[in-house]
Amino acid sequence: MTPFPLRRLAFALAAGGLSFHAAAQTAAPALPSVVIKGSAEAPATVGGFGDTPVAKLPMQASIVSAEQLTDRGLTSLAGLTLLDASVGDSYNSAGYVSYLKIRGYDLDNRFNFRRDGLPINAETALPLANKSSLEVLKGTSGIQAGTSAPGGLVNLVVKRPTTELTSVTLGVSERGTLESAMDWSRRFSDGHGNDKAFGLRVNLQAAKLRPELRDADGHRWMMAVAGDWRVTRDTLVEAEVEISRQSQPSQPGFSLLGDRLPDAKSIDPRTNLNNQSWSLPVVFEGRTASLRVQHQLNADWKLQAHAAIQRLVTDDRLAYPFGCTAGDGTYYPSTYCPDGTFDQYDFRSENEHRNSDALDLSAQGRLNTAGITHELTTGVLFSRYKSRLQGQAYNWAGTGNIWGTLPTTADPTLTGTNTNRTERSAEVYLRDAMQFSERWQGWLGVRHTRLKRDSVAVGPEAGQVGTPNPYAQSFTTPWLGVSYAINAQLLAYASWGQGIESAVVPNLPVYANRTAVLPALRSRQWEIGLKSGSRTVDWSINYFDVSKPATRDVAVTVNGLDMLETRIDGEQNHRGVEAQADLKWTNGGLMASAMKLRARRERSEDATLNGLKPTNVPETVLKLQARQGVGLPGLELQAGVVYEGKRMVLPDNSLAIPSWTRLDLGARYEQNIGRQQLIWRVGVDNVTDRRAWRESPYQYGHVYLYPLANRTWRASVEWVL
Repeated sequence: MTPFPLRRLAFALAAGGLSFHAAAQTAAPALPSVVIKGSAEAPATVGGFGDTPVAKLPMQASIVSAEQLTDRGLTSLAGLTLLDASVGDSYNSAGYVSYLKIRGYDLDNRFNFRRDGLPINAETALPLANKSSLEVLKGTSGIQAGTSAPGGLVNLVVKRPTTELTSVTLGVSERGTLESAMDWSRRFSDGHGNDKAFGLRVNLQAAKLRPELRDADGHRWMMAVAGDWRVTRDTLVEAEVEISRQSQPSQPGFSLLGDRLPDAKSIDPRTNLNNQSWSLPVVFEGRTASLRVQHQLNADWKLQAHAAIQRLVTDDRLAYPFGCTAGDGTYYPSTYCPDGTFDQYDFRSENEHRNSDALDLSAQGRLNTAGITHELTTGVLFSRYKSRLQGQAYNWAGTGNIWGTLPTTADPTLTGTNTNRTERSAEVYLRDAMQFSERWQGWLGVRHTRLKRDSVAVGPEAGQVGTPNPYAQSFTTPWLGVSYAINAQLLAYASWGQGIESAVVPNLPVYANRTAVLPALRSRQWEIGLKSGSRTVDWSINYFDVSKPATRDVAVTVNGLDMLETRIDGEQNHRGVEAQADLKWTNGGLMASAMKLRARRERSEDATLNGLKPTNVPETVLKLQARQGVGLPGLELQAGVVYEGKRMVLPDNSLAIPSWTRLDLGARYEQNIGRQQLIWRVGVDNVTDRRAWRESPYQYGHVYLYPLANRTWRASVEWVL
């Protein structure tokens, strides 16, 4: 339970960072206090403090550019797990939704994702071809979101019109995956002397998917248009729309064989257990649009109105392995059978509709009071979410095996219920960055949220089969920070904040307190750190401590019946050290991130639970990305390394998957032809063809195991006109 080893590590790394900083100062001249070179100079809007650079925020955030994603061949949010040590896998299956964890906590795909700062639903395949960057906020987000899991937030930043640009990309990878994309932008005159009044940007992307994973062929496409209009010098109107579709069979996980962890070297990672003749693809369709109006009142104050809508339709289908009934009648409820067989189910939940709407009205400006400069942002956010589902199929189809050689029989009969949800919230917020002196700065944030939620079970004919369960809650989440500029390049900071999760006991007969509204689950975090930015290196080191209430199902007897009761019981505590560095030298550089995490269950009434580690959370993570220009002008060699420590497989911590390391290699060559440019990219992922279990999600009381993908290759050419 003691955090002292991590604290000692934090202080040791901080001392090392200060020494490195001193050495860097002798090699490069000091910069003015307002200039921070490198990636840390970019603002992270997900932090909520406007255009403040990452290096000056008293929190940890990272920005991944579209160029980084393209160089690594990443097309989904799951790719973030290769780039940032604090971001990990949380049930990431090919052809399905990207599920992430930050600082060991699972993100909630309904509440922890943003698009240009507005809430969106991420229970879909979100396209990245029209995104200029991805922003990752680490830690509690009570001032950025009304309700959210405490790990952090992910914000997708949409590409906006720029100066003249035409880019066409063609790519090929794996067993013949073919991809194409176009990025086109222009500015136009308004006919009254302003030749840049209107801007337009079009992004198109299409792919025929033939991955190394067998029986997972599919396709995806996306069309997006963004425009802006400079109405006057002080007024800017921006609008954009995005339409996308992905159709691809997903991949269920492997599992324990009885109580035995199978050797990953004996498993072919190309085997897809969703390979029945009746298997169907998961289909994600999305339509998103937004409108943003900004008006500069004067030199100090700006008003903004920002609205967005999102419409999602999903056909979720899977030949689903779950548990096993052995030949001798023994039932394995959470694993497959020792002989490699499992019970397979025909799961189908089709025509799922999820609609999200958001409207944010805000004012941002500066004022001076009593010698203190305040950078203020205040506003109100209205949001609405509605899911409309129908009955689902979850029917036994037969016995399958881990080699994918046993056929089973489809049964698409809609026999199960689903849940419709309606959620509304109004959130009032205030954020204040206060400059006390040249070196001292204070940070204050507060958000008050009022929400109304309703859920009801629906049956096979989309008719109501349960009693509606409406409830309302209101709560306030504060956040405080302070920073001290040690010198022009080095910043020390400390912060404390809260976040909220809202939960209801499932409306199932097995629960004695079903539909009960639990008290708001209030997470808390404090953090201290150092940050530095210079021409040669940006680095940071920080220590964090995040805790959230834990819930537990307790066996109770009601009127002679054995039932369950959901209770708040103790807490889940994650504390750790993060370190990041972006080193830059002539024609090259190295980006590195590391995390050492201590995640434990604490203060439970059941003493046997205290001290247990959560499943599927590595304690040690290291990620490196190196690049170096070599002899031929325009040629850059690239390498990526990912190391992850062991992850617990079972809640009782009796079994874990081993640590693993993966090496990726790539190259980029920029070829100038007159005023045009060709950018050639090639890469090989998992160069050594390492066989290992990548993650071990424990879902619905069942163990799943996902292997590292086998060695894959990719190549593309981008023509910039």
